[in-house]
Amino acid sequence: MNYYIGLSLASNSGMDSGVAVIDENNKIITLDKLYKMNDIIFFFENFSSLKYSKICVSVPHDRTMLEGKWRILGKPYLPVATNKIIPNRDNWTQRLSQRGSEFFKELSEQGVDITRFDIYISRQSLHLNSCYKDRSPADCKFLQQVLKYEWGFDDLPANMMPMSHMEALIGAILAKENSKNPDKIRNLYNFKGLSVIDIKENLHIQDEVYLFEKELMEGSL
Repeated sequence: MNYYIGLSLASNSGMDSGVAVIDENNKIITLDKLYKMNDIIFFFENFSSLKYSKICVSVPHDRTMLEGKWRILGKPYLPVATNKIIPNRDNWTQRLSQRGSEFFKELSEQGVDITRFDIYISRQSLHLNSCYKDRSPADCKFLQQVLKYEWGFDDLPANMMPMSHMEALIGAILAKENSKNPDKIRNLYNFKGLSVIDIKENLHIQDEVYLFEKELMEGSL
């Protein structure tokens, strides 16, 4: 049996990284929180079915920056780094964190099937994004309900789950779809030797939902 592992990697050890392991039937085998990179390495090195697993790890955003509101607002925009007038001290314009990249590349060189994903892009592609503030309690509850009732994770608890767990489940979904429907997966870009993948179109929501959305859009024009 194949297993699908999703890892919602945090940008530093002060935030929790979620790991989720599911099987072919979307049954949740493991949901856990990891903090230090050593804990993440220990998990993968001691996972007994690693050779029979497909792994998808998120690319965290780099949160290190200098102080100043204009720097915080300018961080997501790469062209700022090419402006010679604005000094790039402490590499504050780096948008993506390189945390764990060397270890994940080593796993790939050992023959482990491992890819990366962008949480925010994948949530939009899978229709898992909400109208609520990102990572707020309402957003967490929305994502939990969608994963439970639309994606068949029936064993999710009724109480509020950590966001890192649900983001890890998104990675597990992508790992599974990449294995089952590789023609429906696209490569966005390469990051430190690994492909960052996303879904071309939502494989789960039926056409009636898209038609309903289209009628709403046309009616509002």
